Amino acid sequence: MPILRNLAAASLTLAALSACGEVATLPVESGMGPQPKLPPPNTTMIPTVNTAKAVGWIAGAQPIPANGLAVNAYAADLDHPRWLYVLPNGDVLVAETNAPPKPADAGGGFKAWAAGIVMKRAGAKTPSANRITLLRDADHDGVAETRSVLLQDLNSPFGMALIGKQLYVANADAVLRFPYEPGQTQIKAAGVKVTDLPAGINHHWTKNLIANADGSKLYVSVGSNSNVAENGMDIEEGRAAIWEIDVATGNKRLYATGLRNPVGMAWAPDGKTLWTAVNERDELGSDLVPDYMTSVQDGGFYGWPYSYFGQHVDTRVTPPRPDLVARAIVPDYALGPHTASLGLAWSGGTRLPAPYASGMFVGQHGSWNRDPRSGYKVILVPFSGNRPDGPARDVLTGFLNESGQAQGRPVGVAIDGQGDLLVADDVGNVIWRVSPKP
Repeated sequence: MPILRNLAAASLTLAALSACGEVATLPVESGMGPQPKLPPPNTTMIPTVNTAKAVGWIAGAQPIPANGLAVNAYAADLDHPRWLYVLPNGDVLVAETNAPPKPADAGGGFKAWAAGIVMKRAGAKTPSANRITLLRDADHDGVAETRSVLLQDLNSPFGMALIGKQLYVANADAVLRFPYEPGQTQIKAAGVKVTDLPAGINHHWTKNLIANADGSKLYVSVGSNSNVAENGMDIEEGRAAIWEIDVATGNKRLYATGLRNPVGMAWAPDGKTLWTAVNERDELGSDLVPDYMTSVQDGGFYGWPYSYFGQHVDTRVTPPRPDLVARAIVPDYALGPHTASLGLAWSGGTRLPAPYASGMFVGQHGSWNRDPRSGYKVILVPFSGNRPDGPARDVLTGFLNESGQAQGRPVGVAIDGQGDLLVADDVGNVIWRVSPKP
């Protein structure tokens, strides 16, 4: 068929052009830490496309834990598990979810078509299951023997937070509230809308949730609608930001802005300082721009789209805003260029041994815009008090096979009721459990 032949030819052309693109001149580690190396931008006519093809795990295969750790499948045969939330009784909630359908006016063209190919190759084009599944390990053997659908027929759900007896869920377009009783395995009550969230095109669709210590506030992360506002700032209204919601009234306000795609959120040990993991912009070369994690200041502006990592101006953005660039906050800790750092969890309560006992766990979903690839692993950024202290440590690797294909891709991370680390793998469709090695 001519159409299929043309698509195949175009796909091969895209791959060939991408293969001729630039390559990294620095190791990933150079783009990590509080003072990453930031070489000059290296833009090309065709951006580097180097996505690992999603193939899944063969029987008996699993990720590789770091020294002193062990790994096993806590639950398998899930449907694109992206995010995790551990309830006070130890039950684990899993958002089985994917991007919502694009609206008719979402735009197209070569770039959108190419992005679709990249997403399909990476395993991110499957329909969304639109449910939250409850997993229970009642006998504490490290494997969930009970599985039930807690909520279904949602709209690309992602973040979850329990306040008292109310379970809050962030859909792609709104925050909903559901009644919850401890031990409950299915919620039949309809959700009550707390507030709408920026939706529509949803270039970045994941909306995460975290509650403050007294349950009076919810914080919602909302990613941008583009790479660097190439379609104008009108469609970025309320995006690239973290919102604060008053739980009692549902009123919301912008808490921090200029965060291209904040996803994971966690509280520092003081319980008062909010941290987030942010995916930075693409198409400036394999060495730029590093993703990062940072403490979040109320009213803070972090640069997007006008600058990156403080005052490094992105000349692609017009018109420029030197006034905003001048007040852009430098992030606390770079996580490497294009690592797609999504998951974020404080280690509090973990029983993992000393090198992994204090810090932020980060799920790095893996690059598409870097040669060679970066991410595709779980790391720990060690902390001393409320601040990062030292280079990151690998916790779970081996998600890429010897052929560079993705057996799995880590996303959400969480500490379970026994103090073990859980990792959502949305390509392998597994929840991995990392525990101390016997």
